[in-house]
Amino acid sequence: MPMIRVEIREGWSPAEKAGLLDAIHAAAVEALRIPDEDRTQMLTEHPAEAFEIPPGKGERFTLVEVTMFAGRSLDAKRRLYRAVVRNLGRLGVPASDVLTVLHEVPLENWGIRGGTPASDVDLGFEVGV
Repeated sequence: MPMIRVEIREGWSPAEKAGLLDAIHAAAVEALRIPDEDRTQMLTEHPAEAFEIPPGKGERFTLVEVTMFAGRSLDAKRRLYRAVVRNLGRLGVPASDVLTVLHEVPLENWGIRGGTPASDVDLGFEVGV
């Protein structure tokens, strides 16, 4: 049940933005082995004057922040980084313009399904992949 936030500079078409979200979700499904229907993503598009691109990066610089349950292996994280870069590359985003940051939160710090700690719920998938 990751929450994914994507930050981009304005200028992407509606179809490109939809493709961006689809590509990142597909990477999360592949790498983290979450159910396909487990999709919580937010895309924020910033005006150029409010989104400073880091030195050496291009106009398609994309920040992907994933807040997720703690417990994924380093291999799963590596799979996620590679899948995000690969999938965004198919959309014309250079690998060097992708930055993925993970925030891991203990299960007991997620209130889900009516206010129950995630640690007390059968999630329906394995977290420790």
